[in-house]
Parts: sequence; C-alpha cells; structure tokens
Amino acid sequence: MEGSAAEELEAAERVVMRWDSTASAASSAGGGGDDQMLFDGAADRAEAERFLRAVDDLRRLAPPPSPVSAGSPRRASSAAGGGALQVAMARLEDEFHHVLSARALDLEIEALAGLSSLSMSSSDRRNSDATEAPPAGDDDDSSSVSSSVHRRSSYRSLQSIREIDLFPADAISDLHAIASRMAAAGYGRECVQVYASVRKPAVDSALRRLGVEKLSIGDVQRLEWDALEAKIRRWIRAARAAVRGVFASERRLCFHIFHDLPLCTSTATATATAADDAPFAEAVKGAALQLFGVAEAISIGRRSPEKLFKIIDLHDALSDMLPDISDIFAASKAAESIYVQAAEIRSRLADAVRGILSEFENALLRDPSKTPVPGGTIHPLTRYVMNYSTLILDYKAILSELIISRPSASSRTAAEGNEATPAFPDLDPADPDSQLPLATHLVWIIVLLEHNLESKASLYKYAALSHLFLMNNVHYIVHKVKDSAELRGLIGDEYLKRLTGKFRQAATSYQRTAWLKILNCLRDEGLHVSGGFSSGISKSALRVRFKAFNAAFEEAHRVQSAWYVPDTQLREELRISISEKLLPAYRSFLGRFRHHIENSRHPELYIKYTVEDLEIAMADFFEGSPPPPHNRRRSHG
Repeated sequence: MEGSAAEELEAAERVVMRWDSTASAASSAGGGGDDQMLFDGAADRAEAERFLRAVDDLRRLAPPPSPVSAGSPRRASSAAGGGALQVAMARLEDEFHHVLSARALDLEIEALAGLSSLSMSSSDRRNSDATEAPPAGDDDDSSSVSSSVHRRSSYRSLQSIREIDLFPADAISDLHAIASRMAAAGYGRECVQVYASVRKPAVDSALRRLGVEKLSIGDVQRLEWDALEAKIRRWIRAARAAVRGVFASERRLCFHIFHDLPLCTSTATATATAADDAPFAEAVKGAALQLFGVAEAISIGRRSPEKLFKIIDLHDALSDMLPDISDIFAASKAAESIYVQAAEIRSRLADAVRGILSEFENALLRDPSKTPVPGGTIHPLTRYVMNYSTLILDYKAILSELIISRPSASSRTAAEGNEATPAFPDLDPADPDSQLPLATHLVWIIVLLEHNLESKASLYKYAALSHLFLMNNVHYIVHKVKDSAELRGLIGDEYLKRLTGKFRQAATSYQRTAWLKILNCLRDEGLHVSGGFSSGISKSALRVRFKAFNAAFEEAHRVQSAWYVPDTQLREELRISISEKLLPAYRSFLGRFRHHIENSRHPELYIKYTVEDLEIAMADFFEGSPPPPHNRRRSHG
C-alpha cells in the first residue's frame, strides 16, 4: 500500500476507534462513549460527518473482512480481531437504533388519532350504494408530503391515502446515511433487524390506539353476533386508518431510508432484495396479518341472514381499500402476501354473501313455525323478509356484482320437490338480459315467502281466518313493493300484478267463506209452503231462519272482532264490502218478513237487530280484540 493510502487508512481507523461501542470502557477524552451519540439532533454534526467519511475510507482502503458464518455475532469478532470496519458497523448499528428510538415525531400519535375518519375515496363513493356516509375532511391537502424528502416517481399516493411524516427530514437523512454504509459493508441484515425491532412495536402500538384488537380466528367466531357487529364497524374504521395512514406512512418511511440499497436479509441470499422490501415487511407484516385475520375469521364464520349487511359492508370496505393495499404491499416481494391475503379474504366475503342469500332461501323453505299468529295478522316472517328485501336495495350496486347466478339450484329443487309447494311462476325471463340476477333472487325470495305463508295459513281452525291471514300478508307484500320504486322496478309489474291478484283472491275467498252461511239465512228458499206467496209463508221456518241468522251473526261478531286487519284502509274497505252485501240483504229480508213475526208472540226473540244495529256492530270487526257490549236499539223497544 502506498504511503498516502496507508496514512488515510490509519487516520480513518483512529476516527472510528474513538467511537468503539464494543470496548469495555470508552475514552471520555476522545469524545466517544456509550453515553454520547454521533447522530443526535442537538449534537455537533461535524463529528458525525467525519465518522461517515472515515467509514467510507475504511471500506475503500481496507481489505475485505473475513466471512462471518450465519448466526455468529459480528461484534464478538470485531473487538478480538481489531477490525476497524467491524467497530464502525457496531457503532452505526447503535446509532441507527438510537435515531429510530429517539427521533420519532411527537405528533405521530396526534396525527394517527384523526385517521379513523378516513372513508372511501370520493371517486369510489359516487359509484357505491353503501349506506355509510363519507365523513367530512376527505380533501387533497392532507395527502401532501414534505418536499424536502425525495419521492420515487413510481410510488403514487391515491386520494384516499394519507401519508404522515414519522420522522423529521434530518433524521431520515441520517438514517439513510447510516443504512447505506451498513448495506455497502454487507451489514444490511443487521440494519433490517434493528429497524424492525423498533418500528414493529411502533406499528403495533399505532394499531392498538386505532382500536385494532388482537383476536384469533377462534376468538372472533366465539363472539355473539351483536358484539361482533359492533367490532366490524370499529374494524372498518380502524382498517382504513391502518392501511391508508399507518402502513402507507411506514412504506414511505422505509423507501426514504432504504431506497437504492442492496439489503441482503440472510447470508444465504445470493442477490439483493428490492430497496425497501425487507425492512417494510419486517415492520408491518405481523400487524397486517393480525388486522386482516379478523376479516378472514368473519369470512369463514357461520352464515346466517342477519350477518348479510355487515358482511357486505366489510366486503365493500375491503374492496375500497384493495387498490391502496395493492399500492402499498403488492410492489414489495417481501410483503405482497399481505395483498394476496386481502384479495382472498374479499373473495371469501363475496362467497359468504352469496352463501347467506342461499341460506336465507333455504330457511324460508324449512321455517319450522307451527303456531299461527293471533287474529290472522301480518306474520313477523313477512315483515322480516320484506324489510330484508328493501334493505338489500341499499346494496344494489355491490350485490349486482356479487350475485352472478340464478337462485341456488338446491333451494329450487327442494321447493319443487315439496308436494305442498304451489305452482311456482317461471322465473326465467324471456330475454336473459332483461332481468338482473339480483332481481331474480328477490322474486324468488318472495315466491318462497308466499309458499311459506300458505303453509302457515293451513294452521288456522277457521278457513275464513286462513284466507284473511293470506290477504293481510300478501297485501303487505304488495304495498312494500309499491312503496319502493326501486323494488318495484326489480320485481317487475308482471309479478306485482300476480301478487295483487292473489291478494284480491284471498279477500274474496275470506268473504265467501265467512259470510255465505250468514247470507244464506236471508234467502227466501225454504220459507214457502204450498199456496200463494202472500199466504204461503211458514212462520215456524221463518222463526228458525231469524234465529239462525242471529246466532250466526253473533258468532261472527264474537270471533271476527278478535281477528285483525292492521292496515286501516284495508280494514275499512273490507267492512264496507261486507256491509254492502249484508245490510241490503238484511234490510230486504226484514222488510219482507218482519210483519209475520211481529204479529206473533214474543217477536223480540227472533228479530233482535235493526239494520242500524248491524252497522254499529260492523265497526268492531277486525280490531284484534273482543267486542265491547253494545246498547243496541231493538226493533221492539
């Protein structure tokens, strides 16, 4: 070695050895020591610059160090061998740890506190029918980053990503300077390990502050649905903040520290990994897997109808985040498995949505209820199914993408194989493009509900009440469809017309079944005896007829006052329809035959009601409660 080079090497070694952090005691006179750090924000920068130049000189002038086997402590060999380069690496490792630990910005926590409000980007929101409103503050200003730090042009920042500065620019510059020397000297693995040892707990802490809980798949699946539903809402907010704030900022930090550096993560690695892959993956992978593990547990959990909308929310949120997850993770070979996992979870959530709809269909087919609802009112299942169908419309856009097939073959086969199943309409539209699969599912759900209601109608003791029950429930279905323009548009006017016809048929069947016997009491047949009309009335047959009418009407009044028609307009229309048949018939019968009874003994035993009495009594019908006593005006006061 020439004299000048030897002198340079000796001078570099003297600078480095003053900062030998592996020595048992440091020389205070030399300015070194474990209690002082070269890269301290308040320290004199000149000594740090001298140390870096000395490291560069050592690497340029000193012979390469002997290979160190995997797992061997480099510090142990450095002091024994007196190698200045190893001493320099040990010092840089300590300095790297110190800067990472001491220079993180105090505003980090405050900045993270506002990230939970991040929602879907505005461009995605315009194309989504999700019910959660976008929080305020989703502007472009907060996505800007410090211009003092170089950015890689290929790393874009989506509108929804909010990158925050985790360290001041001078600290990042120091970290990059240290990392570049360690990587060039073959100490990239140690550098990554130090980085991960500091940043991994920081990332974990940030997620805990955002409300991300450490839950295993078993923990999630053991939760009651009410508790899990609340956790899903919190998870969506926390995940958006974690992905778009914590992970995005960590990715950016890693890039600025490690860009363009050949970091070998193991001694067996023959080629260098991408610049910031290894440290980024080491820092965030555990937290990311924990975060997405919650969504994974939900995606493979038990499928039941009440979970549908929250799972759609979860799928929607993950779909919205996926471009950001791709941007943050997919470009990194070491971390791309996180993106793959998130994409797979989204796919499983889509399968869960389709599976829940199929389970819902099957549940309608096998609903075990064997107890009729009192009074023939609207069955809770009818309300549930129609409210469910209406809520589905809030998710029309996403469900139109997720539902790509007709209703499940298993449910249709099961229905068609049931002997009690009524004739189902042909659900295959003439033009396959004229009806969305979602529309077919909605029609199919209502068809199954109809079938279920007909089965429940057979539970009633009175045939008239069975018809009233169907009338109430189909009327409710019809009005739910009519009240929603979107639902009506999907169901279609043809099927709505069929439902309306079924409702009217049930109303007609009720009136015929409930009142035909009573109206038959008011017919002339059977009252005549041989001879002329004026003198051929059998008074005994007439007395029997009046008594039969009174008994039948009183029974109808007693029973049907306890029956219930909850829709006020339908209730009034039904009363009017019955009155229009009963009152004129009774008035005519009374007018023709009352004088035959009034001229006999005790006429009040047979003519108990006036037309006005019947009209007053009709007001008690379909109120769902026993009839109150009436002070009826008798025909024989």
